[in-house]
Amino acid sequence: MMPLPYRHLTSVLLRREGDLFLFDGGEGTQVSLRRLNLKWKKINAIFVSHTHADHVTGLPGILMLSAQVDRTEPLYIFGPPKIAEYIETSRKVLDMYINYPIVVKEITAPCTVYGEKDFYVRAFPLEHTKTCVGYTLEELDRPGEFNPEEAERLHVPRGPLWGKLQHGQKVVNTEGVEVLPDQVVGKPRGGRKFSFVTDTMYLPTIAKEVQGSDLFICEGMFTDDCADQAKEKKHMTARQAARIALDAQVKRMAMIHYSPRYTDRDLDMLLRQARDVFPRAELTRDRMHFEIPYED
Repeated sequence: MMPLPYRHLTSVLLRREGDLFLFDGGEGTQVSLRRLNLKWKKINAIFVSHTHADHVTGLPGILMLSAQVDRTEPLYIFGPPKIAEYIETSRKVLDMYINYPIVVKEITAPCTVYGEKDFYVRAFPLEHTKTCVGYTLEELDRPGEFNPEEAERLHVPRGPLWGKLQHGQKVVNTEGVEVLPDQVVGKPRGGRKFSFVTDTMYLPTIAKEVQGSDLFICEGMFTDDCADQAKEKKHMTARQAARIALDAQVKRMAMIHYSPRYTDRDLDMLLRQARDVFPRAELTRDRMHFEIPYED
């Protein structure tokens, strides 16, 4: 709810193949972007969970600064109802100079909101005191590995024919024999999955949405002794977040969005309770960096 001297408000930046995707933009987001030497111009899309102030007050500055870096590409902003009104009102009241297209799309039902040929971003409903959504970014399967030794054994000469096989086309080798792609290309390899969930009460349905995530960023706002308060405010305890991670069989869970009642020293209580359920739980801290490698 409030920034602390050693802890900024909620924001997660995902970098994929040179593109940047921002999930929420609380107060202080610009500071961390600057300290990490990341460029606003590279942010392709912003995904907003809900329009409570601690998740959106950093956005106006980002929109204004993006106009100072010769941006020409559209900036896409996704969020629940009211996000378009918030962006438009901020532009008018602050008299923003914007010299690039801003495309705002409001989410009213579970759906794919953004994507390209090899990945997509899906939004799904959460339950908070205000309409709120979670997000997953999931890559499509990648082609299997090409086996050059097997291609040579089947008398397929190195060059364009190898490229055709890698793109799923059959070819004819130097002996006039047809060679099929599955003879030299392995089985498709899985992509990666990232999930972002914050400001919601515990819902068993979340596990289905974030199933198998390589990295699951999830709120862990309260310790067990505040479970009643968590329910009243429609938030989760660290233990409930860990239950979702366990049920969803995620590879890694990192908690975010802690109550300001907990100092950095107190956060170990959240971590211990989460690890009672999901041993691979971690705590996030400002400007922490996670690698999300391919499994193969």
